[in-house]
Amino acid sequence: MSYEGWIILTGSLVGITCGLTGCFLILRRMAMLADAISHTVLLGIVAAYLVSNSLDGIYMFAGALIVGLLTAFFIQLLHSSGVQSDAAIGVVFTSLFALGVILVSLFAGRVHLDVDHALMGEIAFVPWDTLIIAGMDVGPRAVWMLGAVLVINLAVLLLFYKELKICSFDPEMALAIGIPVMFMHYLLMGMLSITTVASFDSVGAILVVAMLIAPGASAYLLTDKLSIMLLLSAGIGVASAVLGYYAASLFNVSISGMMASMAGILFVLTFFLSPKHGLVMKWFFRRNLSKESNSLQ
Repeated sequence: MSYEGWIILTGSLVGITCGLTGCFLILRRMAMLADAISHTVLLGIVAAYLVSNSLDGIYMFAGALIVGLLTAFFIQLLHSSGVQSDAAIGVVFTSLFALGVILVSLFAGRVHLDVDHALMGEIAFVPWDTLIIAGMDVGPRAVWMLGAVLVINLAVLLLFYKELKICSFDPEMALAIGIPVMFMHYLLMGMLSITTVASFDSVGAILVVAMLIAPGASAYLLTDKLSIMLLLSAGIGVASAVLGYYAASLFNVSISGMMASMAGILFVLTFFLSPKHGLVMKWFFRRNLSKESNSLQ
């Protein structure tokens, strides 16, 4: 595969993986939790490095999963204690992320764990960081990691689709019929954590947050059916990656930044032009309603 092909494939995998997970965050009104976990996983990564003295993917996954679940637990604990949800997210997010930054500066300054890279990422370097198996180059490490996480997320969605759906739309009903609501909550947080860390090193936190929120929010405006929303979100994530890459090449700017910007642009277009919920359609509806009202008078 060509150099640009690997980059587009990586961005598309991020778009699909984050888009599928982000739909449930949108439905559960937990979108900003994606921002929190995408930053606090830095603490999990540096903690895993300090414990194992290795940057292997398995240790990063374990560290990010633990810190991601801890982030969700602390936010839930504060919220159940009477703290507003947005305030709880802000306190936990800033505290754990700041702790991760401090640990990086104190103990991991000489390894590949800098905060700027973690936030912005550099997807252009993905084709050069390859995975070698039995002496054979099998492609970029990021592609394999993202592909594995996508398979895991798809397996979870297939196994627990009904439970996640009911918990997202009506948690009280889910609890009443015996679905373990808290288990589903932390299962989703686990999916979010591994999705974030798989994307973290190659594309940075900014693109991860954009792909977790914007495609799902766009799909939410286009359909009222969850299965269609999941497909649309994945498709919009891929479109953001492809259009973002070519726009970045045209203007010679950051690829990850342009992919994130393209996700935002597609959301704005959907916000105005959605057939059912778009501002233009609402304006036409109000205009026609006003004409009918005037004609009846």
